[in-house]
Amino acid sequence: MLDIRTAPYAAFLLRVTLGVLFLAHAGLKLFVFTPAGTAQFFTSLGLPGGLAYITIAWELVGAVALILGVYARWVALIMILPLIGAIATVHGPAGFFFTNPNGGWEFLALWIVALLAVALIGDGAFAVKASRTTTEGRV
Repeated sequence: MLDIRTAPYAAFLLRVTLGVLFLAHAGLKLFVFTPAGTAQFFTSLGLPGGLAYITIAWELVGAVALILGVYARWVALIMILPLIGAIATVHGPAGFFFTNPNGGWEFLALWIVALLAVALIGDGAFAVKASRTTTEGRV
């Protein structure tokens, strides 16, 4: 049974947490690996180096949209794409466990499921711009 009094707050908590995770990953690429280093890593995988810059921007924009609640349901679905790419190129071949060398895909799979939950449950409380498919979104 869904508790309609608390569900919007649960969606808010999940949405913000996922946004912060994307900010952290974008920050890692910006400040630790650097954009040029990230591009070099992408090139070593056989991907275009320019895709690294797109990925960083994608993570930053998606993170802010999730945190603020700007069309969060749709953003959650869109944010699955770079995670699938990461599984396909780096983490999938490393195996399931994230503690494996090059990190496995278990954490990314959990992240995808959480994003799907946001897409299904809705924008949640305190959403700046709720998706059209939701009747809640503001408290």
